[in-house]
Amino acid sequence: MERSVVKFSHCDKDIFCFFVPEQCPECGVSFSGRRLEEAPVSIPNPFSNGHKTPCAFLVAPAEESSLRDFDGGSDLHTGITNTNGVVYNYTKDGVRRDHHGWERCISIPLVKPDMYNLIDQWDQYLEKFSTEQTWDPLWQSFNEENHNCYNYTLMYINCVLATQAKPALSKDEFTQSFILPRIKRASKYLTLCEEIAHCHFYIVDSPPKVTEGEGKSD
Repeated sequence: MERSVVKFSHCDKDIFCFFVPEQCPECGVSFSGRRLEEAPVSIPNPFSNGHKTPCAFLVAPAEESSLRDFDGGSDLHTGITNTNGVVYNYTKDGVRRDHHGWERCISIPLVKPDMYNLIDQWDQYLEKFSTEQTWDPLWQSFNEENHNCYNYTLMYINCVLATQAKPALSKDEFTQSFILPRIKRASKYLTLCEEIAHCHFYIVDSPPKVTEGEGKSD
């Protein structure tokens, strides 16, 4: 089971680790019988099991790559889950329907739980869209620039938006608003985990506390 990252504060430092130690790694003071400046908080893990996230957009490292590829410089693969967690994704061989392989990825839910009508039709929409001639490699070949997994997923999302009379999203809009912030968060989280695994702790200065009334002009 993957360890979770916790953060606590002491001696004006924010300390990240996999567990709260018996003494402060910065000043050596024992925590026995002492209260921390702030209660330890868990840092949310940006990764989830895509097969347990129905009706979602998924981002994962390309095949035979590692999670370190969330550094902005490597190829990523995208897919869409149906209501049972099967991941539809477009490849050079056409649309695949993966029942495993997306156990650790970034997932972006596309449907609110109360959107019953859309959920009821989701699988039908996704299957029909995926069997269109556009995604038949004999009719149109996979192209890394303009006919790839990202085009497939975004086009499906826009088709769903059209059924709800909502405007389509451009590639830049979807990337900047939904994908990049999550990829940056994932990259920082992985760097944090690597630092803790190597040094046991990751320590930074705590941000200055703003007291009430500070910064206000008369």
